[in-house]
Amino acid sequence: MKAIVCVKQVPDTSGVVAVKADGTMDRAAMATITNHDDLAAVEAALELKDQTDCKVIVVSMGPPPAEGMLRELLAMGVDETYLVSAREFGGSDTYATSQIIAAAVNKIGVDADDVVFCGRQAIDGDTAQVGPQIAEKLGLPQVTYAAEITDNGDSLTVKRLLEDGHMMIKVNKPCLITCVKELNDPRYMHVARIQDCYEMPLTIFDYEALKNEPLIDPDTIGLLGSPTNVYKSFSPPPKGEAVMLEGADRATVDKLTGILADKHLI
Repeated sequence: MKAIVCVKQVPDTSGVVAVKADGTMDRAAMATITNHDDLAAVEAALELKDQTDCKVIVVSMGPPPAEGMLRELLAMGVDETYLVSAREFGGSDTYATSQIIAAAVNKIGVDADDVVFCGRQAIDGDTAQVGPQIAEKLGLPQVTYAAEITDNGDSLTVKRLLEDGHMMIKVNKPCLITCVKELNDPRYMHVARIQDCYEMPLTIFDYEALKNEPLIDPDTIGLLGSPTNVYKSFSPPPKGEAVMLEGADRATVDKLTGILADKHLI
């Protein structure tokens, strides 16, 4: 049994967005973090490993610096990692990205008792489309917005989070589950595995490695093969500087009320 987790390295939203000439984000030049919902998916897979002794495999599509993130996940307890990285894949929208990741997962192989985990959505795009699209392209049943997961052997019982409640769904394996960050608290890296993670193998899937997979079509991957494009990426303008007033005297109070009155707040 395998638990295959699709993980994305995303820009650190507290930093500055670097943009290329074609309007896409220059991910290699930006501070990055592991997507929050994807960390919940990794923890769900590791908890399944704790219960069943299954193998946990992580697949990530991104530039070469994403290797550092994958090493951290190995230190958490992941068994194998695959980095899907090639210039031909650059600029892919959700449709093209899901095709490429689905091809990578298909190359790894999905057996009858396997589970594919994804985060609900990424903080950079917020589309929540890639996970469901991967499921469709692999022909897997899917449950989205998982807030609780119970393994039943040949099936899973999933508590699906809704805006006004929840839904309990039983789904047979193999299947794909997308996880919300409220599902769990991701574990810390193990000290011993931190020492060993840089000696553990990391497999690269470039275009040559995946080009013969059924889902890889040069006309439907990358920037030119994407049916949607980001018109413009930019950092939002900084907010106005804060005004600090010190003192507890009448003059300070009068100054504060004057500022609030000028802004029509009082």
